[in-house]
Parts: sequence; C-alpha cells; structure tokens
Amino acid sequence: MPEGERVQKVLARAGLGSRRAAEDLVRAGRVSVDGHVAQLGERVTATSRVGVDGVPVPTAPDLVYYLVHKPTRVVTTAHDPEGRPTVVGLVPDEPRVFPVGRLDYDTAGLLVLTNDGELTQLLTHPRHGVEKTYLAEVTGVPGRGALRRLREGVHLDDGTTAPARARVVARRTHSAAVELTIREGRNRQARRMLEVVGHPVERLVRTRIGPVHDDRLGPGEWRPLRPDEVRALYEAASQ
Repeated sequence: MPEGERVQKVLARAGLGSRRAAEDLVRAGRVSVDGHVAQLGERVTATSRVGVDGVPVPTAPDLVYYLVHKPTRVVTTAHDPEGRPTVVGLVPDEPRVFPVGRLDYDTAGLLVLTNDGELTQLLTHPRHGVEKTYLAEVTGVPGRGALRRLREGVHLDDGTTAPARARVVARRTHSAAVELTIREGRNRQARRMLEVVGHPVERLVRTRIGPVHDDRLGPGEWRPLRPDEVRALYEAASQ
C-alpha cells in the first residue's frame, strides 16, 4: 500500500460500496482508525487497524482469499512429509496462502485459504464460534433421541460439545443424510458426534463456513472470495 492511502479508498476496495458510499460512512462516524473516529481524507497504512461499525476491515492491498472445495484424500496443509497432495497445491503458488482451520484427510468440502492473518485468527479462535455446516451420509437413520442429543450436546473424550443444529435431510432403508451445524472446531468433531449417537459417518462434506457457501464449486475447484463474502466472514467472526 502506498504510504498514507486515504481511508475511503481502503473501504471501497474492501467491498463497502463506491468511493462516495465510503465517504458517507466516514462522515457518519461509523469508521474507526486505530481506535479513534476516522476523518474524511485521513490516510492509513497497511498496519493501521480500520473498522466499520466495530468490524475489522482489511487494509493491505495484496491480501487474497480463496474458497476451495477440498477433495477427500487431500491434506489440509502447505506441505506433507508423506508426499500426499495438499490443499495449498490446488491454488496459485503466489502469493503464499494458508488454510483457515482444517478438514481431515477423508472429509471433503469448503475451506478458506488466505494470507490475511487477522481473519485467520478470528475464524479459528474458539471464542468466536463461527458456524460450520456439514452434510453427512451415516449408517442407519437417526431418530428423535439421537437428534436431540446432537442438539443439546454430546459427551466426547475431550468434553461435552456445545449445542448443535441437526436434521435428517434424506432417509433410505439403512442409511440417511444428516445436516449438522457446529460452532466448535475440535478434531474430527462432526464424525465423533455422529458416531457417539450411534450413526457412524460413511461420507462427510462441509457445505458452509459461516455465511459462505457455493453449491456449484466441485471437488478440487476454487474461486476468489468476493469482497462482500470477506466482509461477511469478518462480521460473523466479530459477533
């Protein structure tokens, strides 16, 4: 970022409307810079902390955000000593990005990759509890009791889970599709929750991260996140 970029330009680049709309936000006193109310024309740098209505706004111009549909049998890391394919290998080499959170080797679905350290910290910190939704193909058909246990919290070996949202979206003779939404990020949590209520997972896909989803993105595919999606993730993680 050039030294002293005007704050309204930063807001417009972050997807908060046109330059004129960004100026209106500043005039309304809704924008802060390093803890004080921003002034129209105030200049900020890549290290400035800018916010709108208390929600952080990324300031550096070289930040990138990718939404990736991780296939199964791909590891959520930048490098694997065993030589297995990595999720970072699905996106451009430059600029260097890192996965936000994890999906285990046998789980597919949506994952955010970025070089925005602040957003990564917000999305992965347990205090913020950004929702993640999974679609699970399970053995057997969960009844009311099993669903109630998932919704109220189940006991795992690392403690009782927070209340979740759970519903059966498809029933078959000996299996079902369950949509499960959780706010925690424990290791293999969705699988363990369903197994402990008696319905082991046969296939698991993450379909949503907070407000972000994309049914058209196929396994191995990726796309840049739109500025409004980045903003929505910041808002979800700042609640």
